[in-house]
Amino acid sequence: MTDAPDSVAPQGEVDAKIEAERQMIVDARAKGKGALAKTYIKLSGPGWLQSAITLGGGSLTGALYLGVLAGYELLWVQLVAMIMGVIMLSAIAYVTLSTGERPFRAINQHVNPVLGWSWAIATLMANVVWCLPQFSLGVASVRQNLMPGVLGEESGMNDTVSKLIVAITLLVIATVVIWFYDSGGRGIKIFEGLLKAMVGVVVVSFFGVVAVMTFKGALPWSEIIHGFVPNFNYFSHPSARFDDTLTATGAFKDYWSKIIVSDQRDVMITAAATAVGINMTFLLPYSMLARGWGKDFRGLATFDLSTGLLIPYILATSCVVIAAASQFHNVPAPGFLGETNAQGELIVPAKNLVGGYEKIIDGRIKEEIGADAFSALAESEDKTLLQAKRDALPQADKKMAAMLVKRDAFNLADSLSSLTGKGVAQYVFGIGVLGMALSTIIILMLISGFTVCEMAGIPPVGNPRRFACLISAVGILGPFIWSGKSQFWLAVPTSVFGFMLLPIAGWTFFGMMNSRSLMKDQMPRGGKRVWWNTILLIAITYATVGAAWNIWSRKQLMFGVEIRWIAIGLVALIVALALITHMARKRPVADQS
Repeated sequence: MTDAPDSVAPQGEVDAKIEAERQMIVDARAKGKGALAKTYIKLSGPGWLQSAITLGGGSLTGALYLGVLAGYELLWVQLVAMIMGVIMLSAIAYVTLSTGERPFRAINQHVNPVLGWSWAIATLMANVVWCLPQFSLGVASVRQNLMPGVLGEESGMNDTVSKLIVAITLLVIATVVIWFYDSGGRGIKIFEGLLKAMVGVVVVSFFGVVAVMTFKGALPWSEIIHGFVPNFNYFSHPSARFDDTLTATGAFKDYWSKIIVSDQRDVMITAAATAVGINMTFLLPYSMLARGWGKDFRGLATFDLSTGLLIPYILATSCVVIAAASQFHNVPAPGFLGETNAQGELIVPAKNLVGGYEKIIDGRIKEEIGADAFSALAESEDKTLLQAKRDALPQADKKMAAMLVKRDAFNLADSLSSLTGKGVAQYVFGIGVLGMALSTIIILMLISGFTVCEMAGIPPVGNPRRFACLISAVGILGPFIWSGKSQFWLAVPTSVFGFMLLPIAGWTFFGMMNSRSLMKDQMPRGGKRVWWNTILLIAITYATVGAAWNIWSRKQLMFGVEIRWIAIGLVALIVALALITHMARKRPVADQS
């Protein structure tokens, strides 16, 4: 057995509970796989925490755009990405449960303190910044889907006041749930039970929409099943359903094809890098140690990740992809092509899509007249000139732009109203999106508490951890600042830093898995070691390629320099500092010899 983690419960009580759970696993293992599976289900928990964080706004947006771009053909992307993520997290769990050491300290002592501190800093940055859009998403779901007449635009209430009411309510709920985590073993069970319920609500909400669509005969299930078969053709070719519209664009067919392929490639690669975030690698080991798990719980850890993370994630994201594909793939967003409704009135485009549509159209104009001429047109005092140029574009180009504009969950809810009924679509999607946002807020706050305590070298329990959790409460500002330049200055550098550190964290744990000084007699041997190293190398390489692509595609300027070069410089700096630290720590040993 490993040493029990710090806890507010009496140590003897904690030890007895852990020993009872360990004995349950040992007894069930002797009875066979069926008994073992039942025991694993009863004891599961940390995997559901991982699910609560990964099922957030990023997953929702990615799934929606996968459906917009390629229909059902890229359903396999998030499945493969999450399998790779589960492999990486399983390795982290194996190392942690085999040694019983807290990873931050273990990395600093056995690997390299530069890597340990970079891992912790990137995690804390990600927690704070990514809480902002979760609050924005949660507030929007309440105001647009669930209570538009009470707190939304239809209520007549001041926007700032209504946003503040919802945001404060979300923060209070998250804080109360976080407080449960420190009320002993029972508190952790209540906490994890609430998170399981929230994840369940998310999955059931989106699954329910797909079930209704299936009942209405609106889904081609043979195509959907085929979409789970990996097809790398989309790295170089646009979806075949765009062919007719692409042909209609004439001389600009190659231009539009490149945009589609670039977007397809970006969303596929992004899935590889973001299915498991840097902060998830920090949460998992500490949530397992907080429950008192040791080496006898390693099989449970893998089972927990597979059932609590992989299955809910795939169910929820696949349902979003399916719904989005059925409504949006190869379908122009209404209102941009002069369409009329049944009464003969012009359809007004959704407000949230106008800016994205114009950006795509402007890119097409720039391609035709050149960057300098476009800049002169855009900066002209006569603003009607640019609009006239937009209006004069051929209908095929406008149609292509309307097809590619990024739509969100609220547009999807509106589009599904004819199938499910307006009330069902709005409430089901509203509840699902709210569940995603709130569960992610709670977990981001929890990780912040663990991270700050580890960096400060204090036990992650009691009021210090509780108040450290509130660092992520700055996310309450999200509904008020998460847009435009503020989103760029916060999200882009943080996501690049997180993507950059994720492979480094993966390679660090790979080194720990093979470190004799750390693992001692618990290091995998023979065929088991070959198996672990092989699948872990595949998963880390997958994440490394995804992260590298993500970083290389960041051409936005910061301080007059492309962000990708700043990121590459940071990678070089971290590697150089890690090497210097490694050599400095080895020198005393060499001198003694």
